Amino acid sequence: MTTKTKTKPNVKKKKKQPRVIVFSTPTCSYCNMAKQYFRRNKIRFKDVDVSRDQAAARDLVRRSGQMGVPVIDINGKIIVGFDKPKINSLLGISGS
Repeated sequence: MTTKTKTKPNVKKKKKQPRVIVFSTPTCSYCNMAKQYFRRNKIRFKDVDVSRDQAAARDLVRRSGQMGVPVIDINGKIIVGFDKPKINSLLGISGS
């Protein structure tokens, strides 16, 4: 008596996209640099303009403890400023 073993097809699992939120203002050059960096690396992100949304501005202070922008939230980890090495580390990007 022989038993057949089922083998699963070799399916590549898609890497889950991280949740990225950028708290920014339209006139902030570092905010714009961060957003360009995410676009260049094909990272989807939500852009929250704290100059137009007072509730978001309060949320920014609650998350980061300060009013400066950009504040970047990557899967719940807060980065204050456009800190490329920290962003790369959290997103698994090598030296872009």
